[in-house]
Amino acid sequence: MSAVVVKDLEKIYDGKKGVHALRGVSFTVNEGEIFGLLGPNGAGKTTLIKILLGIVKISSGNASVLGHMAGAIEARRQIGYLPEHHRIPLHHTAYTALDYYGGLSGLSTAEVNLKRDDLLKKVGLDGWGKSPIKKFSKGMGQRLGLAQALLHEPQMLILDEPTDGVDPVGRAEIRELLVALKNEGKTIFLNSHLLQEMELICDRVVILDKGLVKREGTISELTSSTAGSAIIFVIDAKDENQIRDTVKKAAIISVKTLPNGTWTVKVEEKDSTTQDDVYDEFRAAKMKVHSFSQETHTLEESFLDIVKNDKDDE
Repeated sequence: MSAVVVKDLEKIYDGKKGVHALRGVSFTVNEGEIFGLLGPNGAGKTTLIKILLGIVKISSGNASVLGHMAGAIEARRQIGYLPEHHRIPLHHTAYTALDYYGGLSGLSTAEVNLKRDDLLKKVGLDGWGKSPIKKFSKGMGQRLGLAQALLHEPQMLILDEPTDGVDPVGRAEIRELLVALKNEGKTIFLNSHLLQEMELICDRVVILDKGLVKREGTISELTSSTAGSAIIFVIDAKDENQIRDTVKKAAIISVKTLPNGTWTVKVEEKDSTTQDDVYDEFRAAKMKVHSFSQETHTLEESFLDIVKNDKDDE
């Protein structure tokens, strides 16, 4: 069963300008996966999250969470939420903060006390239970925010910039925790501007821009579909002229020499035979081919390419 189903979702904010925040958005999130929400500022990400949580009403279309209408109390009880820029009152300690947030989720103080030490250890705050929040770094505050989201053992987590302010070691630890939670069967809906983080952890992502879905798919699907359809060869050659004189069946995009004396040759892939044709040309010219591979992009490069190309098409 899908954890989240969004179908033809529209949101128009009333006012003089009538801001059209979401324009027919559709996608699904599978149970037990880590799903990433990507998009530039103003894309509609915050509006979408607030709709899933029941904070903002839908103008038209449908959205369901864990088999219930988005915003229904049955769905909200099964969601753990970490908002962006969350603020825990500074007079709290980690223990009293968890007691407070646990109460909001319907847990008794006794239930919170049974869970709190294991939970703080889980998020990397072992031994900080009695410490006042005012002594916490920003990264420690994020860890405590994650702990409160997990406190009532939700089936789904909605995390908005969960590693904001966390150092590289801490980010790696949080990634490990999220993967462990996924392996327990939890669904994780993740919004972050750190695309390198998303690439490392997400099973699938959706890219929003100006209220529209631009792409949806796995990381490999998004990075390969925007890689520029090029093949990179690593070869032995006398010089650049020999390479350019040899390649006749494809357009050369770039030629570079490497410190070890080999050359990288990037050629445009015209069709499925390009790789074999160019390989045969190098071999016929007695030029050794060390390797060849399809060009790939990072998620960040693919994201920028998708957003830029869509803007150029407007």
